[in-house]
Amino acid sequence: MIFAANFKTNHTRASTKEYMQKLEELSQEVENPLYVFPPLTALDRFDSSKLVIGAQNAYPIQNGAVTGEVGVDQLAEFDIETILIGHSERREILGESQEEVAKKFAFFKEHGFTIIYCIGEPLEVRQSGEEALKEYLFAQLDGIDLEYNKLIVAYEPIWAIGTGVSATVEDITSTHQLLKKVIKAPLLYGGSAKLANIKEIAAIDEVDGVLVGSASLDATNFFEMIQASKA
Repeated sequence: MIFAANFKTNHTRASTKEYMQKLEELSQEVENPLYVFPPLTALDRFDSSKLVIGAQNAYPIQNGAVTGEVGVDQLAEFDIETILIGHSERREILGESQEEVAKKFAFFKEHGFTIIYCIGEPLEVRQSGEEALKEYLFAQLDGIDLEYNKLIVAYEPIWAIGTGVSATVEDITSTHQLLKKVIKAPLLYGGSAKLANIKEIAAIDEVDGVLVGSASLDATNFFEMIQASKA
């Protein structure tokens, strides 16, 4: 199982450092690396053998005149070579189009980054049936190299992000089965994954891991999720 923690706009530089130290101590027996995505202001080199630190976002540029953004040079200062791309909050709130997302993907692929690429649908699409769902999700794969060997895909139903409502086991299973027809990369589930439901999510054959939001903000709780997934 792949576990990834997305802090979003949470934690400070100081609290992130404490978090990393705590999670590193707890995770010594964990076999797979754990991905952690702090806010950009908290990126750093952390003394860790278990944690892979990634950027929640960056601009597809080495460096240059793009006010308010960071490029590869800034990430390289902290040895960051992992990035989230396509998260629904950037698509929905910040208006990133599929064309922009695909351009960003191509750029960071060219630079050899590990990419966790996010797709997901709003509730009205889910309620419109399987064909509408398929069309919507597959459109978010336009321009994305699904054969890229450093690709991880995260399916996050928008209606289950930050709402406390997770998709049912049947919802997750059927959607992951649909996606697995075209995606050979590891496929994560995200969308209110938490300690209370991680065991049943982890038991789904088509789920290769989880991308966790609010439930990952406490290092101990996040580690307990990892442990519970094995039970």
